[in-house]
Amino acid sequence: MPSSAPSLATIILISAVAVALLALQWNYNAQCASPSAPPDAETTHSGYFDYECAGKPHHSSWSSWWHPQRKTWSGVESSHSHGRGAGAVTKDWNILYHLGGNGPWVEKVVDIVEGGIAVPEGCEVEQVHMMARHAERYPTVRVAKRIQMLVERMKQSGIPFTGDLTFVNDWELFWSDDSQIEQLTATGPFSGTLGSFTTGVRLRTRYAHLLTRAFSLPSKLKFWASDSPRVIDTARYFGTGFFGLDWANTTRLEIISEHSSLGANTLTPGDTCLAYVEDEEEGHDKGYTMLDRYRATYLGAIRIRLLKQNPEIEFTDDEIYAMQEMCGFETTVRGSSHWCDVFTQDEFRSFEYARDLLHYYRAGPGTKYGAVMGWLWLNATTNLLLEGQRAGPLFFSFVHDGDIAPMITALDIINDEEHLPITHIPANRKWRKSQVSPMGGRTIFELLSCKSSDGTTDPRKYVRININDGITAIPSCDSGPGRSCPLEEFAARTKRKGEEVGDFREKCGLGEDAADRITFLRQ
Repeated sequence: MPSSAPSLATIILISAVAVALLALQWNYNAQCASPSAPPDAETTHSGYFDYECAGKPHHSSWSSWWHPQRKTWSGVESSHSHGRGAGAVTKDWNILYHLGGNGPWVEKVVDIVEGGIAVPEGCEVEQVHMMARHAERYPTVRVAKRIQMLVERMKQSGIPFTGDLTFVNDWELFWSDDSQIEQLTATGPFSGTLGSFTTGVRLRTRYAHLLTRAFSLPSKLKFWASDSPRVIDTARYFGTGFFGLDWANTTRLEIISEHSSLGANTLTPGDTCLAYVEDEEEGHDKGYTMLDRYRATYLGAIRIRLLKQNPEIEFTDDEIYAMQEMCGFETTVRGSSHWCDVFTQDEFRSFEYARDLLHYYRAGPGTKYGAVMGWLWLNATTNLLLEGQRAGPLFFSFVHDGDIAPMITALDIINDEEHLPITHIPANRKWRKSQVSPMGGRTIFELLSCKSSDGTTDPRKYVRININDGITAIPSCDSGPGRSCPLEEFAARTKRKGEEVGDFREKCGLGEDAADRITFLRQ
């Protein structure tokens, strides 16, 4: 059964701050230097929002998001904090793009179609499908334990920290109750609750014309969430923003179990593909193996620097990695984090790539199970696209990042020519976790109906892919308006992929009595 809708008081509060957040659209390419600065100057900014670019919507000042634990600690300085730490925003650097999915949502800016998200001239959107990751959250139990152990060790050491870690002397952990672990964050401009609601409003703005048809269906419009509290809450807040306060009365949120017994009829195939779970070499654990191998190439230099500043304490690889993780997680709670400035930009590029490797090899193109798991949702969605308006106009699915990576893999849309190496960072790589599936990340399939150029034939159908507000062309299938993919070619491509990856039950070591496809994804 769906969870109850948020209280009216909660919605009023969210609505009040959502207006500000809508204007805070974080466009990496649109950042600009101060008008008074020379053209070649490297302009730095101490906070994310304390400067504006000409032509951007008005937004509230950064100080309006004041948080009791987000403050400038007196006397705290680091060797990187004078406009050179990784947390400093400049014309050419935005830390949010280098958190490897551990931080706030960001737009996709790599390998996108020029022209923005506007619908191509002569076309209209007839049907929308979305697979979205839950919004910004506190760390998972595993990561939270790593962070807690580090913080406890530092606090109990009695050491007066200096250098890049001076701020720790007055710093407090960014959660006070362990019940918050793994749940959506609810404070600051990057809170998960606000982000979910805002995403709903943002998509309602684009697809409001589909709502009338959606509400005219003979039964309540359905949308779906995997059975995890943070995923369900994301769907609830999204529903409020997209459908309205009475969404629980006008729509039906279907909760899909994450139990391993569901076979292919699931939103979370990583839990039901038993071979993937059990295969230590090529399955789920492969990502962590590749992560550990790469981490060893860059963390040693950081350890030496921190040890030089604080000779009384030496940190392990896990502890230094936890410091980098805290940069993103604390930012989603308090709006910024001193942990970001402990490291240089190059050190965060390494952290970013470490997380790229983790997800690439855990559930993406780097594991042999990725495509066969992701094809399930892709195939179900393709069938609905072929049905067109008869199937219904809106299909929203909420999941985890480990479920988006397989779908992206099956779609063959973010392809690197070779598997990602663990010896160096390929500068021109396409697979970047922060842009594939950040917290709140979403991949949207739009069914376009486009008039013929001479107006003498019936409109043609095309599929356009929007990944985190970056229109992304499908390789070898981009001859349509705005580099969209003709529907018949898209369907043929999906069919070929299914033949290539094989039967889910066979590949995953399941019995013939297990479900072989998704059946719940229908209006």
